[in-house]
Formats: sequence, C-alpha cells, structure tokens
Amino acid sequence: MKKCWCIPPEQNAAFVAAMEDVLAVYSRPYNKAYPVVCMDEKPIQFFADFRKGFRSKRNGVSYEDYQYIRNGTACIFLFTEPLSGWRYADAQERRTRQDWAKQIEWLLTKQYPDAKKVVLVMDNLNTHNIASLYATFPPQHARELAERLEIHYTPKHGSWLDIAEIELSALGRQCIANSRIPDLPTLRALLVPWATSRNELQKGVDWQFTTDDARTKLKHLYPVIKI
Repeated sequence: MKKCWCIPPEQNAAFVAAMEDVLAVYSRPYNKAYPVVCMDEKPIQFFADFRKGFRSKRNGVSYEDYQYIRNGTACIFLFTEPLSGWRYADAQERRTRQDWAKQIEWLLTKQYPDAKKVVLVMDNLNTHNIASLYATFPPQHARELAERLEIHYTPKHGSWLDIAEIELSALGRQCIANSRIPDLPTLRALLVPWATSRNELQKGVDWQFTTDDARTKLKHLYPVIKI
C-alpha cells in the first residue's frame, strides 16, 4: 500500500510561513484596485483518432475506435479572481518562461489595465518569477509589468492553497474529461465557452480555511518553540 500526501508530515517552518502568507491574502476584502488573482497551469496530452468515429443512425450513439495516435502536448494556463467570480483559460504549445511572461502581460494590460497592482497567488515553478519578464521583454517594459505585480507563492507540497487548482479541477471534469482532444485549436475551442459560461454564472470560490483554522487543524506542522 502506498500513501501520498500534499502537505509535509512534520514540523516545517517554511511551509507554515508561506501558508499563512497566502491565507492572509485570501482574508483581504475585495479591492478593485488590488485584485487577488490565482494562477496555475496544467499539461495536456493530445490524442488523434486512429480511425474516424461515427454516430449510429439507429440509436444516436457516437462510437470511436479504442486505438488512438499520440499527437503532442500543450499547456493550459488558468487565471481566476475568486472574489469576482472571473476566470480565464488559455492553451499554448509550451510552458516556457516566455509563455508565462506573455500570459502575465495579457493579464496586466488587457484584463486589469486600471488596477494599481495585481496580487498574484501561484506556485513557485521556476518560470513563475520576475526574471521571466526580463527574459521576454525589453527592460523598461519588464520593469513596468513587474511593478504592477504583488506575488505570493504557495508552499512546496501546498498546491491545495492555490484556488486556481480548484478551477483547473472543475475544468477537467466539465470540459475535457472523457474527451479525445486531437490538437491545440480544438482545445482552445473548448476552453473559451467553458470560461464564458462560468463567468456568466459568476461562479466564485467561497474560501473558508483561515489562519486560525491552520493553527488548530495543522498544528503538527508548526515548529515547537522552547522558551
């Protein structure tokens, strides 16, 4: 039997410090000038049909061959603002520094052009940093973008603290589960109506877990201070 967990099994000061930082961000009231946005990304494998499927005229059931052709990969980038019920999903061929930086540029200049700063919560992937902006854009533009970001990283083994991961889970169930997606254009055509539908419903996330909850329920993660 194999056991897996997504939080450290013992006292970990680095984990609780990053966790409490993120929880403090989630406790902030809504502020249009400083929107809290969560970001995550997810790789996806493309599968093309080995033989073209068909729909039965008799019972209307669609059939597809059990064989398939591996047709490359892509990466889904997802942003969500929990307090407003907004989310955005896009797919790119790769997940390089440049791909992440261009997503951030879009976020700041197109979605939040009037915000003083976007408070961004995400994991500490090696591409998720200010250096990626400088690796992609001229220094002046990179600095302009960087100054409009307030970044907060979830701790290692703490992906459950990123609300964007909840949205990615919903996307997986509602949009791409049990679907044989052959290529990037097909994937993008699925992502747009999914996000549009959820945005129209203003499906927000009612985050309930607080710092007080963490200090009680995850007490074993906190270092024992001997005075």
